[in-house]
Amino acid sequence: MTQVLPLWRTASKVPVVGPRVFSILFGQRAPYFASVRPRFTVLEPNRAELVVRKRRRVHNHLGTVHAIALCNGLEAAMGALAEASVPAERRWIPKGMEVAYTAKATGDVTCIAETDPAQWTSTEPDLPVRVRGELADGTVVIEGVIRLWVTQRRS
Repeated sequence: MTQVLPLWRTASKVPVVGPRVFSILFGQRAPYFASVRPRFTVLEPNRAELVVRKRRRVHNHLGTVHAIALCNGLEAAMGALAEASVPAERRWIPKGMEVAYTAKATGDVTCIAETDPAQWTSTEPDLPVRVRGELADGTVVIEGVIRLWVTQRRS
C-alpha cells in the first residue's frame, strides 16, 4: 500500500476541508485528474468514491456532464482504489477501459470504483475494477470496467 490511504485517513478527520485538501493533492500527483476537480468522499481498500460536479467546464453540447469527463472521474476513483488496495510487493498499471453511457449526466455524478479483496492476491495479472457513475437519485449514467495489469515489484 502506498501513502494514499494514510493521507486520506488523516485528511478526512477534518470535516469538509480535509477531503478537499486530499482531492487537490491527488490532482497534483496526477495533474490530468485535476481537470474535473474530483472531490473524494470515500477511500478505503477495495472502494473509492468521488464527485464530479456538473459545471460549465465539463459540459458537452447538451449541457450535461461530458462522457470523457465521467471517464476521467472513474479513472481517478480507480487509481485511488488501486493505490489503497495494492499489496506492497505488487504494482499496477491500467491497461484498458470499457464503459457504457446509460443515461444523461444532468447533475453532479458520484464516481465509484470497487474490487474484491481476493482480486489483489490472485496470481492472475489481469484485475478488473468495476466502475460506475451515479446521480444523486441513484440513476446510473455510466458503468463499466477498468482493467489493471498487476505484477510483482522488481527488487
